[in-house]
Amino acid sequence: MDSDQIFKEKDMRARDIMTRAVITVQPETPVREAARLFAENNISGAPVVDDEGRLLGIISEGDLLHRRETGTETRRRSWWLDLFASNRDLATTYIKENARLVKDVMTTDVISVAELTPINEVADLMERRRIKRVPVLYDGQLLGIISRANLVKAVASAPQGTDVAALDADEAIRDAVILELRGHRWAAPTENVIVIDGVVHLWAIVKSAEQARAMCVAAEKVPGVKGVEDHTGFPVVIAPM
Repeated sequence: MDSDQIFKEKDMRARDIMTRAVITVQPETPVREAARLFAENNISGAPVVDDEGRLLGIISEGDLLHRRETGTETRRRSWWLDLFASNRDLATTYIKENARLVKDVMTTDVISVAELTPINEVADLMERRRIKRVPVLYDGQLLGIISRANLVKAVASAPQGTDVAALDADEAIRDAVILELRGHRWAAPTENVIVIDGVVHLWAIVKSAEQARAMCVAAEKVPGVKGVEDHTGFPVVIAPM
């Protein structure tokens, strides 16, 4: 059973796995202080909030990669890159590298979720946008934060699902395999899924070895499956006469 299945079956929401005791900073917090909080608490980012707890932005270690204090500012890189940058871009870069306050270096375009957002949607969002953390909000106020570590812990602590084999019904296993395959673009038509004594037999015409293997993996993770027999094949191409 994969994490997406676990999250759906348990109807888990953002509020169920989020970290509630969130380390935050304010716009007027010095950048040096924010960096110290990162180091002391072993975190890589922190929400930026106002006095009422409303989310204003987020600052991450990525915002501190190029700083004057460490001699990593962009002026030390290839000078010819400046020729292709606008004055606005150059000014923005200078601010992020030299500003003393969090408000000048933080990211204001923050991707967030609501407290009742299903966890599978949170995971999809983080993967699609390639982000490491997402704030959880209610009416603009910060309730918590979800990191990739929170998702991993949710998978590790989830109980095992019901063993379909205990039902002693090949038909139940077949239904579960078809349900797992349904909705995937790479899955071939499922009418040729056959289950005999807990062994799944997959019959289909596929376009790649990866497609066939993905179907097998999908069947293998269904509880109660004792084995998977791959009978898939590639289409026969008849050369023109």
